[in-house]
Amino acid sequence: MTEAGFEAPPQVDLRTDQAHSARVYDYLLGGKTNFPADREVGDRVIADLPGAREGAAAARAVMHRMVRRLAEVHGVRQFLDVGTGIPTAPNLHEIVQSVDPSSRVVYVDNDPIVLAHSRALLTSTPEGRTAYVQGDLREPERFLADPAVAATLDLNEPVALTLINIVHFLSDEAAHPPVRKLLDALPVGSFLALTAGTADTAPDRVSIGARRYAEAGIEVHVRSHEGVERFFAGLELDDPGVVLINHWHPEPGGAASPADELVSVYGGVGRKV
Repeated sequence: MTEAGFEAPPQVDLRTDQAHSARVYDYLLGGKTNFPADREVGDRVIADLPGAREGAAAARAVMHRMVRRLAEVHGVRQFLDVGTGIPTAPNLHEIVQSVDPSSRVVYVDNDPIVLAHSRALLTSTPEGRTAYVQGDLREPERFLADPAVAATLDLNEPVALTLINIVHFLSDEAAHPPVRKLLDALPVGSFLALTAGTADTAPDRVSIGARRYAEAGIEVHVRSHEGVERFFAGLELDDPGVVLINHWHPEPGGAASPADELVSVYGGVGRKV
């Protein structure tokens, strides 16, 4: 087992009295790493929006499909996952290392509770390597400079940057500059895999959900199809482009996809050329 960059988690204030987007998401997925403040928001969302749990599950499932395709079809062996969230099996490294055990993954998150559970993210194959870095998407220079990144990833070789369910918690002004900085730091042949919330399919429904999050102090910035495509400017989009995530390479013969209005998330994969 390789545990690059692991140290015993320091004593941190988990701020469990305040709802956090990652813990609300964990609750919607049926996880156990959440607290009353998170469950209160989650219960309000579920009460107002039947199918919210199915939408959360779809958002998790598309990450699995994206990274598997990046590993199997595009041959990517290095992954930088920013906004990792609370560990939920299978984790990203488990998927890509099932394709190639030598794959390497760096996880980045700013939620102290993810740090507290980071050992679950470090159970690499002997051939591969994983690391966890405490960091914030809004400050890419800081986490890119972390020694664990250089010890795990070769930034002269292609890397898949995965931003799953994170940019819709940031405005365009806050999200676009750091995403561009991260892409600029990666070599040609690297990829961006990104998902982002939208109100295109169900504006009234999404407005209610955003209001419930806002009441708990969590900003939500949904985007149009064009707004999500902006993140892929200058990249070569992988088939089928930016689409609702339930339409992004659905599993053949898998469980029925939820209706579009229950998903309200766009996703896509683009290659740096």
